[in-house]
Amino acid sequence: MGNLKPLVIGELVVPKPIIQGGMGVGISLSSLAGSVAKAGGMGIISTAQIGFREPDFADHSLEANLRAIGKEFKKAREISPEGVIGFNIMVATKNYAMYVKEAVKAGADIIISGAGLPVSLPAHLAEAAAETGTKVKTKIAPIVSSVKSAMVILKMWDRKFGRVPDLVVVEGPLAGGHLGFSRESLTELGVDTPDVEHTFHQDAYDEEVKGIISLVGEYAQKYQTKIPVVTAGGIYSHEDVMHQIELGADGVQVATRFVTTVECDAPDAFKQAYIQSSKEDIVITKSPVGMPGRAIHNSFLSGVSQTPFKLEHCYQCLEKCDKKTIPYCITKALVNSAEGHTDEGLVFCGSNAFRAERMETVEEVMESLVGE
Repeated sequence: MGNLKPLVIGELVVPKPIIQGGMGVGISLSSLAGSVAKAGGMGIISTAQIGFREPDFADHSLEANLRAIGKEFKKAREISPEGVIGFNIMVATKNYAMYVKEAVKAGADIIISGAGLPVSLPAHLAEAAAETGTKVKTKIAPIVSSVKSAMVILKMWDRKFGRVPDLVVVEGPLAGGHLGFSRESLTELGVDTPDVEHTFHQDAYDEEVKGIISLVGEYAQKYQTKIPVVTAGGIYSHEDVMHQIELGADGVQVATRFVTTVECDAPDAFKQAYIQSSKEDIVITKSPVGMPGRAIHNSFLSGVSQTPFKLEHCYQCLEKCDKKTIPYCITKALVNSAEGHTDEGLVFCGSNAFRAERMETVEEVMESLVGE
């Protein structure tokens, strides 16, 4: 593995410092997460509408989702009895606290949380401990995108809960799905054009990453502990991994590269959308909840602005969704894609999705990333 060391998070040891990013709806479930953990990385299950295949999902979305958390974790654990397996839970999720507690009760090694700042995450962990009457071993990791957002989390967790994160994930502007940046800042960083590899101001964002690592180091020193920092967004090759390690990161989080694996939970049509995409197909689009997101342009996105939308059913997915003004239902759009109807749905992706040329195995991707 060259210069790569295991990722150590307290007593958790990830032999290869690769975290597989959480991808919802239905893209990173038990098969992908379990396979990555088995291959020596950290497997992450996304809780975003995780129960969409449950028979009562339409009428009882919350119950179906909470039930599926335990089911998916159990299946992932069967694939990798000893590996590190956790969940990605979006702060923007309705009933966020319930998802966190359910993941803890399922036995999650770690919870990674973004799509908003997880200021209350330690409190929900304490609630889970009180409800189960046991000591919670689940580690918690906020996703941040700037020094400013990292400062908010570190300061608040320190002041309010007397603790620091077990891990910090820095998600950059090349990531897929919902992005923790305004449209303006994406323009400033040069990542809202199809020619991202030439327009992205890498040096500017590298300085931001170094600033976050330095800030996290200050809090680690205060608590006499080690807080690993993992970077994410646009990491596709071994060279990309090594660039992040040279910046001072302890590991990387990779999502897009794992989509076109045999073990990924996505349907074949979703994987083929990546393989068949060109650089020009990857666009920044506005999500119904107002956040910019990166996706593959298709007939669904073309038709969104031209087709009048009427909400027929609400899945109670996101806290800040205004049912009266949304251009489309994000749950319906993502479930359509997760069921293989990609022309009728939203296909979230990272900036490098067009580089996928063939199907691989998780083992092959892991070897490629760590340089074996």
